[in-house]
Amino acid sequence: MTAQASRSDHDPATPDIGDVEAYMQRLGQGAREAATRMRRVDTAAKNAALLAMAELLEQARGEVLDANARDLARGRENGLEAALLDRLALDDTRLDAMIDGLAQVAALPDPVGEIDGLRSRPSGIQVGQMRVPLGVIGIIYESRPNVTLEAASLCLKSGNAAILRGGSEARDSNAAIAACIRAGLARAGLPEGAVQVVATTDRAAVGRLISMPEYVDVIIPRGGKSLIERITREARVPVIKHLDGVCHVYIDASADPDKALAIAVNAKTHRYGTCNTMETLLVDAPVAETLLPTLARAYGEHGVELRGCERTRAILGDIAEASEADWHAEYLAPVLAIRVVDGIDAAMAHIERYGSRHTDAIVTEHYGLARRFLAEVDSSSVMVNASTRFADGFEYGLGAEIGISTDRLHARGPVGLEGLTTRKYVVLGDGQVRR
Repeated sequence: MTAQASRSDHDPATPDIGDVEAYMQRLGQGAREAATRMRRVDTAAKNAALLAMAELLEQARGEVLDANARDLARGRENGLEAALLDRLALDDTRLDAMIDGLAQVAALPDPVGEIDGLRSRPSGIQVGQMRVPLGVIGIIYESRPNVTLEAASLCLKSGNAAILRGGSEARDSNAAIAACIRAGLARAGLPEGAVQVVATTDRAAVGRLISMPEYVDVIIPRGGKSLIERITREARVPVIKHLDGVCHVYIDASADPDKALAIAVNAKTHRYGTCNTMETLLVDAPVAETLLPTLARAYGEHGVELRGCERTRAILGDIAEASEADWHAEYLAPVLAIRVVDGIDAAMAHIERYGSRHTDAIVTEHYGLARRFLAEVDSSSVMVNASTRFADGFEYGLGAEIGISTDRLHARGPVGLEGLTTRKYVVLGDGQVRR
């Protein structure tokens, strides 16, 4: 997409940045130069920048909330859905969490420069691998202005330069947060190009960002399926992403009933709008008649609509019939599809056909079946006797995450600081030459 082709999409309320293609070129050049400098930056300087951003955000609390109020007012005028308005909204509690998040990232171990696997070779050289930044990371996201700060902090701590492009609905909030980021970088003596927030809502900016391999090393999209599909289809830069979170819990015949009830209810009802929420429940036939009525009552207390296969409906009675589309669905809502299956092979066959390779769990007391499920289910997170809601960078001990990847190459699962780095081989010698 060219700048000229999308000129009608330009929002006159955004800053006049001139020609979009030239503007994005400048951002790319600045990011590439900053990435080179960031390889020399030590942990203390990165942490100083993060803590400075936290202090500046606290000082700018009023300005940020005022900017967010303007975004919310414009969103209501434009008919933004209630769920999107909630994701867009900032308040003192959310700002406190953003400020605390910066301190938490500053406290995390810095992965850059770590050398592991160092081993001696017969020649006398030592060979290992060193963690290094990816380089320049482009992040494209929607609605949530807190992502601006989260992305900036993780990219900065992992030694990368970042170009951040938020949604037009959060333009004022993102601009106010970006001012704190720039000031924090300056206070710590880091290059301004280390974190740049795209200052235009023109859609051509996205098209240019994802087609600059000379400046951008990887793209991370965060948002709805349509955004991620577009980025994946059009990008000329490697993409770290997941499209859907069609997560399953399978309750095996050997499962402890209390564990099964707690896990299956939590996995669905803890939060509805997250990618690690269970969307399909699979129940082994020998325990379906005893477990399903209890589960149905629990889901009813939470207002969850149930849609079931023929065998499920024969047990539960008046619930909707699950269609083929339901098995593929990521509802992100209080709706659950249920299927009765004949054992672990049928459960894994269902997950293989309908799953999105995000997060899947088994509830069982059978060690052998647990091992089979772990080995054979091809998802980025596979769990035994735990809620799918644990598929999260913080819960995994990563401290924070930039997103979840269902790809097989590079990062898989929650992407934290290590996922924003790569490795290079390093060789330590003492004058050896090859003979």
